[in-house]
Amino acid sequence: MTTEVDLERALEAIFTVADEPQSLMTLATALARPVAAVRQTVERLAADYDGEAPGGSVRRGFELREVAGGWRLYVRGEYDAVVRDFVVTENPSKLSQAALETLSVIAYKQPITRSAIASIRAVNVDSVVRTLLGRGLITEVSTDGETGAIYYGTTDLLLTQLGINTLDELPKISPLLADGAEGFDDQFQ
Repeated sequence: MTTEVDLERALEAIFTVADEPQSLMTLATALARPVAAVRQTVERLAADYDGEAPGGSVRRGFELREVAGGWRLYVRGEYDAVVRDFVVTENPSKLSQAALETLSVIAYKQPITRSAIASIRAVNVDSVVRTLLGRGLITEVSTDGETGAIYYGTTDLLLTQLGINTLDELPKISPLLADGAEGFDDQFQ
């Protein structure tokens, strides 16, 4: 980075576009700043967003949370319903073919990581996963303790949208394939 920028604003800018937790080392390297300075600034931002900063800040509708060895912005739990309702009512557009394919992989293989989805589909699925998360059709189920990979699963909203009670009601895959490959469903159980 060639010019000196305000560290807090630079971190906020990165957090608004990051879809994965960012480690302090990654942030420090990106901003050419010492890890200690980045750590202090991240902690100050987290306190500010929580309404705990000196000088009386306001608790925000989002939080800066440390997960999987990194930091990421999240909607506060008490606003999940508001955001979900907004996404469902204000963004009712249809899903793209890529989103439908990715959603199918997640529904049949969950819990599954982004890299496993990409491997099955043989394309980059980052933006599609963000879209599905934003629409509330999938959620982060867990995080791998060793790699930090996030596992995704479907939500009750998907069941509602599909008009089914459980994922067990999804159709078998084999009859839908052009070659009617026998035993294919066993791979997705």
